[in-house]
Amino acid sequence: MTRRSDWWPGARTEQLAMAQNWVKTLSNTYKPWKIDTVAMQTFTDLTVKADTALREAQSESTRTPVATAKCKAAFAQLKEAARDIKKRYFHVPPLVDADLVSLGLKPRDTTPTPSGTPAAQVTIETYLVGRRELGLRFIYLTGSADDKANKGCRVFYRVTAQGEPEPQGPDDLHNSFFTKRKKDILRFEYGDSGKICYMAVQVENDSKKGPWGPMVNALIP
Repeated sequence: MTRRSDWWPGARTEQLAMAQNWVKTLSNTYKPWKIDTVAMQTFTDLTVKADTALREAQSESTRTPVATAKCKAAFAQLKEAARDIKKRYFHVPPLVDADLVSLGLKPRDTTPTPSGTPAAQVTIETYLVGRRELGLRFIYLTGSADDKANKGCRVFYRVTAQGEPEPQGPDDLHNSFFTKRKKDILRFEYGDSGKICYMAVQVENDSKKGPWGPMVNALIP
């Protein structure tokens, strides 16, 4: 079975069951949650409408293309109304976990997942994109991009003209940008064509940094 990250069920029978449970649960408690009477009545009417439409679409005696279209439209309206109620009323004041469970919703997970310190080492493979543009492909020498500790890559670089001293190491690369992509593009200023760009990468996770990758260079097209 496919795992769903959304709270709204996938099957119409499950959607209807949730809506009917909301109507039952909220019938005596919607006032403390500040759900106005009109919104509650509208949601109740849409739940009844969806129930009737589903029965007609499933019955052999009433199942027609028109009934199917009406059922689809009814559940689309029900979904929109459910999302509106959840957004507008369930957070002011916020519901406690018991309230969320009673409505078939999952309590919030307020415990942050530790992501760890990045330890991967990444290098760059360049490719041509356009004039004064270098494509960058990030290659993991150690570790994996799927590791949550490896949030993204900080690319340090420096452009050097012929005759200028070469950078001796990554600490001499003073420009940088951060990316979470597997590939990115580095664009240069007018007049940089023919110069050399030196680059090195550090994996970053917020304020935590991984080891330097090897310094590479490429001719700017």
